[in-house]
Amino acid sequence: MSTIPSPVDVMVRPITKLLIANRGEIAVRIARTAHAMGISTVGVYSEPDADAMHVDAVDVAVALGGSSPADSYLRAGAIIEIAQQHGCDAIHPGYGFLAENSTVAQQVADAGLIWVGPTPEQITLLGDKIAAKKAAIAAGVPTAALIEIVDGVIPDDVPMPALVKAAAGGGGRGMRIVRTPDELADAVAAGSREAAASFGDGTVFVEPYIERARHVEVQIIGDMHGNVVHLGERECSIQRRNQKIVEEAPSAGITAETRRALCDGAVALARSVGYHGAGTVEFLVGEDGGTDSINFLEVNTRLQVEHPVTEAVTGVDLVELQLRVAAGEMLPIAQEFISARGHAIEVRVVAEDPAAGWLPSTGTISSFDLGGSEADLVRVDTGFRAGAVVSADYDSMLAKVIAHAPTREGAAAKLRRALLHSQITGVTTNVPALVEILGEPDYLAAATPTAYLDEHPDVVSSTGPSGDDRLAQLLAAVFATERAARAVDRVLGFAPSGWRNLRTQGQREIWAQVGADGVEHVEYTVCLDSAVVRLGPWPVPTADGSLSADERRRVAIRLLSMSDDRIAIEIDGVRRVIGIEASDAGPAEAEVRTRSSAGTATWNLQPRFIDHAAEVGGGGPVCPLPGTVIAVNVSTGDTVDAGAVLMIVEAMKMEHKITAGAASTVTEVHFAVGDRVDQGDVLVSLEEVGGDD
Repeated sequence: MSTIPSPVDVMVRPITKLLIANRGEIAVRIARTAHAMGISTVGVYSEPDADAMHVDAVDVAVALGGSSPADSYLRAGAIIEIAQQHGCDAIHPGYGFLAENSTVAQQVADAGLIWVGPTPEQITLLGDKIAAKKAAIAAGVPTAALIEIVDGVIPDDVPMPALVKAAAGGGGRGMRIVRTPDELADAVAAGSREAAASFGDGTVFVEPYIERARHVEVQIIGDMHGNVVHLGERECSIQRRNQKIVEEAPSAGITAETRRALCDGAVALARSVGYHGAGTVEFLVGEDGGTDSINFLEVNTRLQVEHPVTEAVTGVDLVELQLRVAAGEMLPIAQEFISARGHAIEVRVVAEDPAAGWLPSTGTISSFDLGGSEADLVRVDTGFRAGAVVSADYDSMLAKVIAHAPTREGAAAKLRRALLHSQITGVTTNVPALVEILGEPDYLAAATPTAYLDEHPDVVSSTGPSGDDRLAQLLAAVFATERAARAVDRVLGFAPSGWRNLRTQGQREIWAQVGADGVEHVEYTVCLDSAVVRLGPWPVPTADGSLSADERRRVAIRLLSMSDDRIAIEIDGVRRVIGIEASDAGPAEAEVRTRSSAGTATWNLQPRFIDHAAEVGGGGPVCPLPGTVIAVNVSTGDTVDAGAVLMIVEAMKMEHKITAGAASTVTEVHFAVGDRVDQGDVLVSLEEVGGDD
């Protein structure tokens, strides 16, 4: 256990040049505060990040080479050498990568550099969830029972439901919820495998699982002079795959007594180990928010992703405090002067498809605008921009968007409005789901246990605007494309809009909204600034030669104004203004991005003729995104049932199970453990049992 140095033992070492050993939004955010303090910065980057935003945010950036984390941001020796070569005084690890690696912290100190974080001993003690829980018990922090797994032996009397957790690391990796005893062994094996892949340590343990709990954490910071303060609590209960997507401060679901118990317990634990630097003490609290259901979870010995909400309500720059404490200065604030003002909410914008089970999305970002015309309502922390590539090698988070207001309702309203005006294309994101969450009645009532997403499946299926708001955006795409086509048509550009030599029908097109199921059949005729639109599949010839009944919706609209980037359209007497941005592919292959106060959407004009031969796929499951094979469960000749796990692919720090769609025979396994796979690769060839009958 660390000893607390006396003030006379502490030497202030000013930091004048800082190496930021990270990427993305946290590197940008650290650089911003460092520069405000007059500190020069040095960054590092992998090969895919050579033109990333965080590279531009620092004064000097040095190449690490490689694409994967192991070949770049985890190369501690190379990073320390770069810091020395460029005259740095200190290294800030951010979060993830090297941030909670005690060996690296010691190597930095041995090199004569300042590690911006707690001591190696504190990282070792508190970074191990088993050791941390024992320390918490010794410090008087309330916690549930600890069930250790020694030499792979699982006790027989584990109470259900239970939670399997990795002893190292964080971010929910290695965590598994177990509801029946027969699931426990597989959960322990899977959790251990994921933990080993993520943190290099496969040790896991088990503890009771609290149903419908709240995830509440306390922000602490200590200095080398023995001072420790807390900056209040955050609630981070809304999670997918045990990873947070909505965070807020303060918690709206706990009692004042519970708040005191959490904060006092966090400070007591930090003082008991002489903690210095920023850290977070995490708890689960039962649904009632009372003190009887508090359970200590872990300590994160680093800056948290969600730290901006604490900064918003306290007015404290946590990165500045980190740098001052690391330099040996005393904390410039005392506990009695720290208070929460108003309410702050943060959402994580991730490149994932919530409607598809939060499947990660990779690719090149074609447009990136968070907040749009309402950007002044929020703080945006990001390391991405248009043209950036979202790679399977790194985490899927694109940005954090934060709103602060006097009330929780006000913060939610500001944040929701900013997200409605946001647009990201090129990859699928969770922005529509976040919009739905922030307006959902249970969320607004602070009824947000960790089971929130499971209990509210409708919020993750949103694809953006609905009703006439969606119709207005669809028609904006239609008429923007029609306008562009007329502008380049040297033959019929003079004719009335939508002119055809067949008087019985208007212009017919089929459109698809990116991320949504189905297509939209649109037929329109235009006369000056008015148009008649019919929506739905058009009539088709019947057996007797007549046309089927026309059951399409008929809509009369007015086109009030139109320019290259904006259309004002009136539907049933309601005027809406739609922003438009079209691709450069040309009208025949149009992709149009639309936005309004109701949200955003991307539309694709479908081809008139389809090459059905191109639709024929391979005889087995394909890889949903680029990654690495970490487990192969079948061999050629095996017979498998529907739903059987054939292979496991790791991508974006998550495991993805590849399953059989029907009872089948394995005819060929195309990849082995350790192989890299690309999106669309056929992983296992299958022949459906009875498929030739």
